[in-house]
Amino acid sequence: MQVAITGATGLVGTALAPQLERSGHEVQRVVRRDAGAGDILWRPDTGEVDTAGLEAVDAVVHLAGENIAKGRWNEAKKARIRASRVEATELLCRSLAELDSPPKTLIAASAIGFYGDRGDELLTEASAPGSDFLGNVCVAWEAATEPAVEAGIRVVRLRIGVVLSPRGGALAKMLLPFKLCGGGIVGNGQQYWSWISLDDLIGVVLHCLQDESLSGPVNAVAPQAITNREFTQTLGRVLARPTVIPLPAFAARIALGEMADALLLSSTRVEPQRLAATGFSFQHPNLESALRHLLEK
Repeated sequence: MQVAITGATGLVGTALAPQLERSGHEVQRVVRRDAGAGDILWRPDTGEVDTAGLEAVDAVVHLAGENIAKGRWNEAKKARIRASRVEATELLCRSLAELDSPPKTLIAASAIGFYGDRGDELLTEASAPGSDFLGNVCVAWEAATEPAVEAGIRVVRLRIGVVLSPRGGALAKMLLPFKLCGGGIVGNGQQYWSWISLDDLIGVVLHCLQDESLSGPVNAVAPQAITNREFTQTLGRVLARPTVIPLPAFAARIALGEMADALLLSSTRVEPQRLAATGFSFQHPNLESALRHLLEK
């Protein structure tokens, strides 16, 4: 297939593109500036899209969006988070819908933030959304793909969990304090974290491109959600470091503000029901084996 990727320079995009190429597909990167040969230019801020470049693609993987964990949240930051997801996705999907020859498939990133803070409730793709900021953003983000759906494009909305990789994201930020024996639980440690290794997330994208029975929401998480306490103990064991310095909830809120509740203290116990139903096989279903693979190779 010929596959276009937005967010191609991010953590997931930089791993996905070479894997697609190794699998025999041709990749076109959808970029905001410095478009090279074969790249497709788009500028969501000004509503510009190189529709001629999109005419030839068979599928689009849409990963672009403001980094939610970079910088303290204020009203301007939250507006950028929303616009980079909702408005950019709507622009892309309207553009795809208007093509003479639209792609067959759109894999559009969403997030498990869709579900909000739900304690130990087991969440599937059929569960209702949360009502907090990220829940509202994810609902609007997914709704922004409707122009593509109405144009007959098969749209998969990937609700992605915490992506584990030493190259970026949450795990990369945790490694230094844990290696310096400064790791510990966050809050009471009972909140569920639903995670997925970067390798498995790439596998999920490939699976969704190939399995035409999949459309709508798909939870991209490992089958074993774990509590923050379990995550902390496991990472400490893999690194052979003690994990005795907790980060109390009040301290997290002082340091990070609203972002602490949304990203660290919120509990989201998600099950990959639709992946299981379509026979997807995880390379790393177990956290300890995933961390050892990521950190000891």
